[in-house]
Formats: sequence, C-alpha cells, structure tokens
Amino acid sequence: MTGGFVEVADRVLVLREPLLAVNVTLVLGEGQALLVDTLSTVGQAVELAEAVRAVTADPLTLVNTHHHFDHCFGNATLAAEGARPIWAHELAAAALREDPEGLRREAYAELRDEHPELAAEVTEVEVLAPTHTVRTEVTLDIGGRPVLLRHPGRGHTDADLVVQVPDADVLVVGDLVEESGPPAFEDSYPLQWPEAVAELLRWATPSTVVVPGHGTPVGVDFVRAQHAQLVELAWLIRAGHTGSTPPERVAADAPFPARAALWAARRGYAELDGTI
Repeated sequence: MTGGFVEVADRVLVLREPLLAVNVTLVLGEGQALLVDTLSTVGQAVELAEAVRAVTADPLTLVNTHHHFDHCFGNATLAAEGARPIWAHELAAAALREDPEGLRREAYAELRDEHPELAAEVTEVEVLAPTHTVRTEVTLDIGGRPVLLRHPGRGHTDADLVVQVPDADVLVVGDLVEESGPPAFEDSYPLQWPEAVAELLRWATPSTVVVPGHGTPVGVDFVRAQHAQLVELAWLIRAGHTGSTPPERVAADAPFPARAALWAARRGYAELDGTI
C-alpha cells in the first residue's frame, strides 16, 4: 500500500487505499485510538495495521461505516492485531454475521472483471461481524475525545453510520458521499438517500471536513452539490414511476452516469412498489 496516513484535522488522519480509493480514518485520543473502516482483504489489512502502528501504538477501537466488503473485510485481521471492540449499525452487524458467504459472493462478482486478483482474495477472507452495535446514535470516549456514531437514515444502504469528531469538526460519512466516482446504488434507497445526506449536513458547520467513502476529503459545498443531484434523481424516479416510464428512460435523464443511474431507478421503483 503506497503512502500512509495524512492529517486532515486535529489528530484526525486519513489513509486512501490506492486500488479502490477507499478511505480509512484514524482518530487519536490520549492513550486510545479509533479506526474507521478496515479495507477488503487480509493483505490490505496487514498493511493497514502497519500504517496505523507507524502513527500510534495505542489500543484501537474499530468502526465499520457499513457492511460492504471494501469497508469491513479487514475486521478479522485487525482484531487479530488486538483491535477491539468493533462497532457498526445493527443491520450491518447482522448482515456480516448471518450471510458472510453471500457477501463474499457479491464482492467477487463486483471485482472479478476489473480486479481479478482482489476478487480471488476476498473469497478467502474470514468475515468477522462487529461486536457492538448502534441503532440511532452512540457516543464513544476515545482517550478523552467524544466521538459520535450516528445513523442518518437509509441511503447508500439501510445501515450507514456517520462518525462525527466534534472537537475537530470532522464527519466521516462512508459511501453516503462519494468524491472519486458516482454514488453506488446497488443496495441503496434512492428516495430516502437525500434526507440522509440532509441530516448529515445538519451536523456540519461551514468549515467541516467531510471524509467520503472513496476519494479526497471535501467540504460542505461539495456535499450540498451531491445532495442536490440526489434530490433531482429522486424526483425523476418518482415522476417516472407515476408515468410508468421505463427505468432506462429515467436513467438517461439522471445527473449520474447511466450504469449508476439505472441501478438507482430500479431500486427507487422497488421502494415505490414496496418490494424493498
């Protein structure tokens, strides 16, 4: 893994995994630290642990922003290094506990064409479920620093967590916000996603540093712009469903690339049909 952690706010550091541009965030307290997300494979997680230990030897608490492979499949490796407890939304924990094989299959299918070596590696990962769960909000004490784990509602998944570090004015938002590519809608709730992003904007200030799931940290203006796109998309989906418009037509008019928008349209229609 090239590079290491870069400080983006007071004792809050971000490492970007180069292959999928996944962000991992390290929050330092007095004698304790918090690591948000654990990457995809044993190899990546081993390198991540080395990068963490280059910064701090303090005991680690882990948080998964959601249950997709690139944010939590390193849990077992980090736990073997002594990192515990592991926190996530209760639905993310349930998915990791109840269907690890299904999650491995989904990861393999997503990766096999563009990243075949990584696809092979994820099929061998021990999927370790979180030990502690959040329904709406929990406050952790990380070495004297309050850190809030907050569920803003359904969006990228039904189990997204936002990690807020108030004393540094940082929001770690997982895949609710994306910088290096369009939002991913495969497990999403496109009609509810705009409100989830509006909720995290209510927690922000004009100077908040927002760490997206993938890509470069951004400010609130970027988040507002992506929120406006999500609002537009939700409106198009509702209008298309009312007019019995094929999802492909909705996707063609959407403010996101066609493949992502088609997933969104199909998921949004399913929301309106009550099938998800």
